[in-house]
Amino acid sequence: MYQRWSDLLFLHWKWDPEDLQSRLPAGLHIDTFEGQAWLGVVPFFMQQIRPRFLPPVPWISWFLELNVRTYVHDDQGRPGVWFFSLDCDQPLAVWAAQTFFHLPYQHADMQAEKQGSHIAYRCQRRNETNEKPATFDYDLSGTAHLAEPGTLEFFLAERYLLFSNSPKGLRTGLVNHVPYPLITPIVAQWSGVPMVWNGMPFPQRPPDHVLGSKGVDVEVFALQ
Repeated sequence: MYQRWSDLLFLHWKWDPEDLQSRLPAGLHIDTFEGQAWLGVVPFFMQQIRPRFLPPVPWISWFLELNVRTYVHDDQGRPGVWFFSLDCDQPLAVWAAQTFFHLPYQHADMQAEKQGSHIAYRCQRRNETNEKPATFDYDLSGTAHLAEPGTLEFFLAERYLLFSNSPKGLRTGLVNHVPYPLITPIVAQWSGVPMVWNGMPFPQRPPDHVLGSKGVDVEVFALQ
């Protein structure tokens, strides 16, 4: 498939590696940077989603997504991303991702307003109406740069393999894109509510690390 990931906000907290490890399926291991594990909340725009050889379709190929993720490696040492959840406001996309990629997509009501580089983003998971919505307010007007290999930025942003847990066991999916043009965003409002939706405690401090990106074009390949 082809798609574009746009106007991303990467919020990361240092997290107890044993807690995260206890939430992983067999065969996956928490990946750490200088001994530290990380938990991320990432709101962004999904655009121009389409299968190979087909054009994007209005009302279907553009939607919002918010994921809660951590960083792992498998028994072969391959680094990648593990998603605890992916909230989405496009029912067809939720069904397709659950069915074909075995990813924990969740139905959500989502809105985003964009004025220039400023974005106001809101997400309410449909089966979590007792919790307040997750709201984010951020600006991506900074100067873009590329992450240097060996840095924490590179560790958090440059991941090209996802893992999913299918009825037949652990699966991998390759994604391909140019390195993220990264920005240090101005974040006026952040939310840890998506962590609560996943049975995790609400963080009692702001994110330990913040990144943003205007986006990249992406190729997504079938699970192996």
